[in-house]
Amino acid sequence: MAEEVRGVHLIGAGVYPKAQVLNRGIAKLIDLFIVAAAGQMFVPVGFLGGLAYILIADGFSGGRSIGKRLIGLQTALPDRREPAGFRESIIRNLPFAVAHVAFAVPYVGWLVSAAIIGFEAVLIIGNEQGRRLGDEVAGTQVLDAGRLASPD
Repeated sequence: MAEEVRGVHLIGAGVYPKAQVLNRGIAKLIDLFIVAAAGQMFVPVGFLGGLAYILIADGFSGGRSIGKRLIGLQTALPDRREPAGFRESIIRNLPFAVAHVAFAVPYVGWLVSAAIIGFEAVLIIGNEQGRRLGDEVAGTQVLDAGRLASPD
């Protein structure tokens, strides 16, 4: 049951096709470069700034972090057909925030970070809608920008 709203193809019942995994990876890599740059340029507050960015990035301007904006992706609440806000961004990015904090601990923290990121990546690839653990808890999904049509 599909409908057309302002040139955007909607799929009924809040089910949208998942964004390409490569695009999601590139967008996250851009965001992680921003976090790493903040950590190096503004020591020691850069670590906390990077942590804050990880948590709230998907709440900016229609569910789009800087990386998602550059690649053309959007974090959305598919059931409500609206972009994710700061609350959903914080919830969905908690696993990456834990990985960021763990990464500060040499060796063991690096392994924990790699395990968390690897687990999230496997979920993205294996889930039909591309939803990782953070997405399932927050009720969000990453879509290609323009797939989501908000009702007027």
